[in-house]
Amino acid sequence: MLELFVAFAKMSLAGFGGVLVWARRAIVDQHRWMTPDEFNEAFALCHFLPGPNIVNLSVVFGARFRGIPGSIAAFLGLIGPPVVIVTVLAAIYARYGEIPALQRTLAGVSCAAIGLFLAVIARMMMPLVKRRDPVALTLLAAVFIAIGILRLPLVPVLLSAIPFSIALTFATRRKAAA
Repeated sequence: MLELFVAFAKMSLAGFGGVLVWARRAIVDQHRWMTPDEFNEAFALCHFLPGPNIVNLSVVFGARFRGIPGSIAAFLGLIGPPVVIVTVLAAIYARYGEIPALQRTLAGVSCAAIGLFLAVIARMMMPLVKRRDPVALTLLAAVFIAIGILRLPLVPVLLSAIPFSIALTFATRRKAAA
C-alpha cells in the first residue's frame, strides 16, 4: 500500500503540467507492473469513466493490485501532494501574478507540458505500430482524421468507433484462439 502511495506521489510531483508521461514511465518502464499493452488498455478504459483520465487510472490501477484500499492509496498519492502545492502557489500567484517575468515563465512551462504530452503519445503508439496491425492502424487514423482534422464531434465519432473496435478485437482474438 505504501509503495502504491509513494509511486503515485512521485508521479504527481514529477508531472508538472501532466502526469501521464511519468505514470507510464513508472508503471511500465521502472516498476514493470504492467506491459505497454496492459497500460494502454487500462488507460483507454479510463477515458470512458467520468473524471480526469489519470485520476481514473490511479483508481483502476490501485484496485487491480490491492482492491479498494489500493485504489485509495494510489488516488491519495496522486492528488495529495499537488493539492498542497497548488494551494500554496495559488496564494503566491494571487499576490504576485501580474509580474511579467512570471507570466513569461508560465508560458514556457506550458510549452514544455505540450512537448511531454506529445512524447507520451508517441510512446503509447509504439506497441500498436510494432504489431503492424492494419485494421487497428486504419481505425486509429480514421478517428484521428475525424476528430483532429475534420473536427467532427467527439461523442458521435467515439459512439461509432468504439463498438466497431470492440467487435474487431473480439473477432480477432476469437480467431486467434481457434
